[in-house]
Amino acid sequence: MGPVAADGATAVEKGRQRMFISPTTLDENVWDWVVQNRSEPWITVAQVVTTFGNTLVVTALTVLAVVGLAYAGRRVDAVYVALGTILGYVLMQSLKFGFARNRPPIEDRLLNIDSFSYPSGHAMMTMVVFGLFAVVAYRCFAWVRDHRWILLLAPLMSILVGLTRIQLAVHWTTDVVSGWIFGVLWVALCTWVLVRYETRRRADIPAADMG
Repeated sequence: MGPVAADGATAVEKGRQRMFISPTTLDENVWDWVVQNRSEPWITVAQVVTTFGNTLVVTALTVLAVVGLAYAGRRVDAVYVALGTILGYVLMQSLKFGFARNRPPIEDRLLNIDSFSYPSGHAMMTMVVFGLFAVVAYRCFAWVRDHRWILLLAPLMSILVGLTRIQLAVHWTTDVVSGWIFGVLWVALCTWVLVRYETRRRADIPAADMG
């Protein structure tokens, strides 16, 4: 590699570090404001709400949903939720280790966490899991299709959980926002795959009948 190419690669790496690893000005400003304006009962509320994004809670909800769907004969939906959640978790962990961003200063954190920061696992996985649940609810229940506004509870819950991660100073703002974005994109991709699969399956049924 020549000196020009090496300099270019170095510049790209430095830009990557500034953009994704080092906190942005927004991150620092929000963090300063949060730390300086902490008060009860908001801290207690944040500590309670954030548990909805804990791995144990999300896993338990996913298992219950998958078992319930399988028992009801909705096997495709059960696989959709199971694979969407598992692969989404793998993606989230891969992103964390890929960017290897440090969390806010440990002395300001209100929870004992020492893993990488970007993206927020709570923000991303709640958006993924509740998003998958919303899609399945729309597919399974006529009442949900007639009252689509209820589907807004899925992203709303994820937003609330994500905000608690900022309030508790365990994540930078861009960690949380990126987690939401990655979560939405992942649910969209999973749903696209599901629709493609069902479209092809319906097309294959007449062909099999004719054969």
